[in-house]
Amino acid sequence: MWTAVACLAGSPSTGLAQAASPSRAAAPPGTAAVTFEEAAERAAAARESHPEEAIRRYQDAVRLRPSWDEGWWYLGALSYERGESAEAARAFARFVELKPDSGPAWALLGLSEFQRKDYDAALRHLTKGLSLGTVGNAEIRDAVYYHVALLRIRAGQFVLAVEPLSVLARANPESPSLVTACGLALLRMPYLPDGVPEDKKELVRMAGGASCAALALQDAAGPRFEELLRRYPTTPNLHYGYGTYLLHKDDGDPVVALAQLEKEIEVDPGTVYARLEIAYERIKEGQHAQALPYAEEAVRLAPGLFAAHNALGRALFETGQVERGIAELQEAVRLAPDSLHARATLAGAYARAGRPADAERERQALSRLQAEKGPTSTSSLARPQGRPREEAKP
Repeated sequence: MWTAVACLAGSPSTGLAQAASPSRAAAPPGTAAVTFEEAAERAAAARESHPEEAIRRYQDAVRLRPSWDEGWWYLGALSYERGESAEAARAFARFVELKPDSGPAWALLGLSEFQRKDYDAALRHLTKGLSLGTVGNAEIRDAVYYHVALLRIRAGQFVLAVEPLSVLARANPESPSLVTACGLALLRMPYLPDGVPEDKKELVRMAGGASCAALALQDAAGPRFEELLRRYPTTPNLHYGYGTYLLHKDDGDPVVALAQLEKEIEVDPGTVYARLEIAYERIKEGQHAQALPYAEEAVRLAPGLFAAHNALGRALFETGQVERGIAELQEAVRLAPDSLHARATLAGAYARAGRPADAERERQALSRLQAEKGPTSTSSLARPQGRPREEAKP
């Protein structure tokens, strides 16, 4: 029913009070013209039992009153429920022009665009909706998280897909569609689910089952990773997935975790993230000299990744190479000026290096950034202790 979208996302309540002097729609010969008020009233009367008629009536009404936001909303909601994605996208695009602060409308615009395979626009508009604080009730919110994750996977933004996948996995880790998405993210395969090659489907399914269990913080993740690695011991990213799960698990064994990450480097010598996980784990344990070679290699492999410069800067600073360490932390901030983690680390380094003016400047920048971002959600695997969450392309 149309009411599912309208109620879940939060429908507008402008009503008909904004109606001005009557206008009339052009009518076929031999029929009476319809006023805006008549079209709006007939649309409202038809919404629940005659959605096709309601769509036609809302189309009449918004032609007569293009600024009627409520009409655009219901036209979009009815069209979306009926799978008419082009009309839904057109209606919600007009609605957000009139009401640009409506998170639910941006979300439904993005979902409509996804149905039309307009993927770049869908990702922009879904993330815009999330940035406004709410996209509606749980069903719409979960749909937005899922599609944002898929679009980030498609775009190769695998780390950024982890947080929405984590939220969903904790609620329903056995969902087949979610398992596929988690498998694609873990394997770093930039496909949508319907694009997975036939010969990779079993691998994706098994990897997704292990990854979903890990994101849901379930003990079942361990045995699933072990079975996965028995079947696919030389597939890239699987040892990395198991190692990071063990590192971030409350009772995980860091020795076994680090061994898995080392094995990932053997399987895939060009891996950046396995090296970064080792570096950050060594930094967390105060073993900065041991972290240094992994961070150096990560920067060499991915000079555009701010997290690599952040790790190298910290390791250098703590091993007495203060100026070089600060230079690396400055590069991390240059690459990711909106990263709270990068700015906080640089501010602390300035203070410890006896540069109070620089430290104060960076703290002020950090305070402004925190005020702009407001409260942010976290997930244990997306933002492990001591590790920055944001991702840049290597």
